[in-house]
This record gives sequence, C-alpha cells and structure tokens, in this order.
Amino acid sequence: MMHEQEKSDSPKVAKKLVNNSMQIGAEPVEPRGEAEGNTDWLRMRRTQSRESVSQRLDRVRETARLRKKERFTSILHHIDIDLLLIAYFLLKRKAAAGVDGITWSDYESNLETNLNDLHRRIHCNAYRAQPSRRQYILKPDGRQRPLGIAALEDKIVQRAMVEVLNAIYEQDFLGFSYGFRPKRGQHDALDALAVGITRTKVNWILDADISKFFDTVNHTWLIRFLEHRIGDPRVIRLISKWLKAGVMEDGVVMPTEEGTAQGSVISPLLANVYLHYVFDLWASNWRKRHAHGTMIIVRYADDTVVGFEKAEDARSFLSALRKRMEQFSLSLHPEKTRLIEFGRFAASNRSQRGVGRPETFNFLGFTHICGRNLQGGFQLKRKSRRDRVRAKLQEIKEELRKRMHHSIPQQGQWLRQVVRGFFAYHAVPTNSKSLGAFRHHVIDLWRRTLRCRSQKDRTRWDRIALIAQAWLPTPCVLHPWPGVRFAAKYPRWEPGA
Repeated sequence: MMHEQEKSDSPKVAKKLVNNSMQIGAEPVEPRGEAEGNTDWLRMRRTQSRESVSQRLDRVRETARLRKKERFTSILHHIDIDLLLIAYFLLKRKAAAGVDGITWSDYESNLETNLNDLHRRIHCNAYRAQPSRRQYILKPDGRQRPLGIAALEDKIVQRAMVEVLNAIYEQDFLGFSYGFRPKRGQHDALDALAVGITRTKVNWILDADISKFFDTVNHTWLIRFLEHRIGDPRVIRLISKWLKAGVMEDGVVMPTEEGTAQGSVISPLLANVYLHYVFDLWASNWRKRHAHGTMIIVRYADDTVVGFEKAEDARSFLSALRKRMEQFSLSLHPEKTRLIEFGRFAASNRSQRGVGRPETFNFLGFTHICGRNLQGGFQLKRKSRRDRVRAKLQEIKEELRKRMHHSIPQQGQWLRQVVRGFFAYHAVPTNSKSLGAFRHHVIDLWRRTLRCRSQKDRTRWDRIALIAQAWLPTPCVLHPWPGVRFAAKYPRWEPGA
C-alpha cells in the first residue's frame, strides 16, 4: 500500500529532496555507528561527500524512474572514495569482526590510505571477496539461525553498492513491499495490514512463509533478475563474488552454491530483488487478472500476508503460489503457511456454522485477533506474540544472572534500556495488557535475582515495587492507531494494495 509521492518542480522542494535522499532506512545488521575523535578535515570531507554523492545518485533515481525498462550499463564509477567513506561511517562501530579479524576501529587508524587502496582494487579488478564467518543465533522456537559475518572491507563495498542499487530499485519495487527498504519499517507494514483488513472487504487471510528463503535463493535466477536492470558486468561480477565467497565454520571454508548469507549488508536488497520478480510482480498481475473480489497484499522480506474477499480467490491463489515458488527453487513452509477465515464477519459466520471463534495469525512479532470495540463493532486487535515475549524474558533472566552482583542502580539502568526498547516496538494500541505483563515479569525476575545474591536477602514485593517505580518505565501506548499514521504517511493510497 504505497502512494508514490508527486515530485514538485520548484527549486525549493527539489533541494529538500536532494538533502534527504541519502537517509537510510534502519537495517537490523549494520545500523549507523558514530565516530569518536574524528579530525575536522574528516568531518568536512564527510559532509562534502554526502552532498556530491547525493546529487549523483539523484540523477540515477530520475533515470530509473523515467525509463523503467532501461539497463544501467555503467554504474560502478559511482562507488568512489566519497561513497566508500560514507559507507564506512554507516557501519556499526562495534560490530563483530569477520574472518579478517579487522574491526571498525582498526580500519579507522589509517582510514584514508585504506579507502584509497580499496578503491584502487575495486576498479582494477583486484578486489577479492572473503568468506563470511559463520555464527548461529537462537530463534524463539529453539532452532538456530545461521548468520554470515562478512569481513570489514566486504561490508564497506556492500554498503556502498546498496546505496547505488537502491537508487535504481526503489523506483521499481511495488508499494506492498516493506522489508529492508529506506524510510520503511515493520510498523509501516503493520499499519498497512491493519488498514487493509479494517477498511476493505477482507474475509480470508493467507499467512504465507517461505521455508529457509535466504538459504535457498538460486544464484542463477538472482543474477538473471539483476541483469534486467543492471547491464554493468563489473557490478554483476562483484555480486557474484559475494555470493560465491563461501562461509568459514570451525576454520573450514565451505563453498556456497545457493542462498545469500543472512547478516551480510547486501543480502536484504538481493532478497527484495529476488522476491520482486518471483512474487511481487506475479501477485500484482494475478490480482488484476484472476481475483473476483477484493485482495490486499503486504510483504515484509519473506513473510507475506494476503487478504481476500472471496474464499475461491484465496484457494486459487494459494495453489498458484505453490507452483510459482517451485519454479524458482523455493517452497512454502508447511506449518507456517495457513489459510484462515478472518475479518469483520468471520466471528458471526463461524458462529452460525458452530465452528468457534476465528483463528489468529502472527505477523512481525504480533498476534492478530478478531476482536470487538466498546460499541460492539469489529476491531483488529494486536498482541505481542507469547513465544517472542517468553524468549525475551529468558534473555533477561540469563543476563541478570551475569549482573547479579552489580549495584541496584547499575541493574536498573540496564533494565530501563531493555524495557524501553521492548515498549518502543510493542507499545501499539490494544496491546496494553501485554506491556503490563511484560513489565511485571521483568520486575519478578529482578526480585528473584536480588534474593539470590545472599541467603539473608528477603526482598519483598513492596520493596521491589518501589525500586521498579524508580527505574522502569510504566506501560503506555506509544504508537498511534494504524489508520491515523497510515493516512498521514500515505494520504492517497492504492485501495487494492
């Protein structure tokens, strides 16, 4: 659901667009880090670089917008020292090192020389991608998610490449795609879904999840998709190097014949390009040609929710989607992909058939429920997923054990940041009970930790309540209602998106 904003021809507006064109959407792997102790010349260089790079990429954006079918045959020259410098400062300063062992601070000690050498190697074809370092993180369901930590120079070049490719593909991506895109986030997708369910004729929901998407992306298809818009063989060669660089685990380098490493800077963009051609364009075309009723689509990375007015449309789309995924070496997750009756009339229709209340579905950390407002009308309710909350509380419990003998102010400062971070994402309307329950469990974990510090400690609830009142924020809704924010951001939106 996106309205493409009309661009004004006035000089004042044009200048504003240029200044804002380099703002980067939040990325979960490499958020921006700030440098300490930079010299004045370096700060001045960064400012001048941003302006010049922004102006050059504005021309790329305009060309991509006006010429939808044109291939860009020469774009590697945009990755110059100025853009590499910007890319370096966009990386997270304290991110883990890759197989090279070089950290952000190590590279900064001789930054100008390092970037000049990196730029030379890129443009004389001497740059070599290094294997990613394999690391695993625990998923909420208990399984492990493999991550690939790239070497620092690979991160820099990938970050610069993302800037250039975003200038092209942001003009092509469709409005219902929200994952890992500049100026778009998870709450934008949640708002779009809520507005679609409450303001259109949605009676059925398809909750589709692609099984092991990042691990099964077909390299051949991905390169073919990229070549629809990228005609510069040097850029295609660079991306192929990253795809084929392999991963190092326990000192052994293993080749990568398929997939794109989760955790690398460029993987989210490559995933969006792949799904743009595999799913987005196909689904948009299917809606126009085959849907007999209303149909809404919201996609965030490999998680997709599709709403239907008619059950026959939902079943036909699911069957066609399975075949479409198989054509491109993908498959829908058999357990996470579900078609359920959901919407304004789901409760009454199911009650008449005697099959109980409508089922719920999960999307981006929230459980979506068919509820009622105070007047008895339909209201979409969103609550924090229980498994995600339990996983977060388990993390807090383990960390509190490590901080057991820290002072109460030290523990309180850390817990305040954790609770604020949880509220910043989960404090949406209709989720107040979950916020209060989360804070209550955090306080209980804190009380148990304090009592474990000594056999004589008898921290009671009245005392821990006073301590929590001093340190922990109280639950309150921080996000506006989805329709209010969505209408403000997209004043004219595509009804069927």
